[in-house]
Amino acid sequence: MNYSKKLHIAVFMGGWSSEREISLVTGEAASKALKDLGYRVTEIDVTKDIEKLILTIKNTKPDVILNMLHGTFGEDGCMQGLLEILNIPYSHSGVLASALAMDKQKTKEILAEKNILSPKSYIITANDIKNDNIPLTPPYVVKPNQDGSSFGVQIVKDKSNKISFNHLSNEILVEEYIKGRELTVTVMGEKALGVTEIIPRFEFYDFEAKYADGGSEHKLPADIPQNIYDTAMKQALIAHKMLGCRGITRSDFIYSNKLYFLEINTQPGMTPTSLAPEQAKFNNISFQELVEWLVIDALDKCKNNCEMKNGKKNY
Repeated sequence: MNYSKKLHIAVFMGGWSSEREISLVTGEAASKALKDLGYRVTEIDVTKDIEKLILTIKNTKPDVILNMLHGTFGEDGCMQGLLEILNIPYSHSGVLASALAMDKQKTKEILAEKNILSPKSYIITANDIKNDNIPLTPPYVVKPNQDGSSFGVQIVKDKSNKISFNHLSNEILVEEYIKGRELTVTVMGEKALGVTEIIPRFEFYDFEAKYADGGSEHKLPADIPQNIYDTAMKQALIAHKMLGCRGITRSDFIYSNKLYFLEINTQPGMTPTSLAPEQAKFNNISFQELVEWLVIDALDKCKNNCEMKNGKKNY
C-alpha cells in the first residue's frame, strides 16, 4: 500500500529503562532518516509521565508511531498496550508478542515446541544468589530475564566469582555457559536477512562490545558451515512467527558444535554500530528504506490485523 509523504510520524525515543541512552541514539537516527525522505516528524522523548505523553500525542496528532524505545516499558508490551487503547498504529510487534519476547525463559519454552535448542536455564531470585541456591554449577551465565543490551550479564566461571546485582531485576535468569561463536539473524517481515558472526573485542558481546566504537567485529555473511547458516536463518524466522512478531526482530545464537538459540529482540538497535541495519544493507536495503519500511509496515499491519479496533483514533 502506498502512503503519502504528508504522513505525520511521531518517533518514540528515550524512555526510562537502562537502555535509555541507546534509544535516544536510535530515535535520532531514525528521525533524521525520515526527515531526509521528506516526512513530517515529531520526536517524543518518553518519560514516566504518561499523562504528559498522552497529552503530547493529542496535541501533535501523528498518523503513526515509530517506536524506537528499548527495554522495559517500551519494548515489553506496556507501551504497545497504551497505543492500542489510543487506537494509533505503531511499529514493531504487538502487545502479546512484545511481552513474550521480552521474557527470555518463556521464549525458550515456546520455541522448544519446535525442537529449537537453547542452553539449559532457570529463573532464580537475588535471595537464591545470596543463599548460594543456584541450580547450576559453574561455568554459567547470570542475566536479567527481562532486559536487553546485555545489561547485567555476567559469566560466573567458578564459585569464587562474586555476582554483581547492578542491572539485575527480581527475576534473574541463570543459564548454562556455552563457549562458542556468537551469531545473530535479523528478520524483516517474512524474510531472514542473513547471519552475522559477532567477534567481540572483550570476553563476550556485552554492552560495550555492542555500542563502543570498535567494540566488536561483524562478519557478514558468517563463515560457518552452510547447514548451520541455513538453520539459524530458519530458526530466527520460526521464532519471529511463533511469538507473533511483526516489523523487524533479531535473534541471537551461540554455535558450538550445535546451534543454541539465546533470545529474540523485538526492537533491535538502529545505532551506527547496530546489526539490523547492517544486515538490511547486505540485502541492498538502505537505512532510510529500512526505517520507512517500518512505518509503512506499521500502517499496513494495523489496518490488516484490525488493531485499529473501530477505525478511529481515541485521542
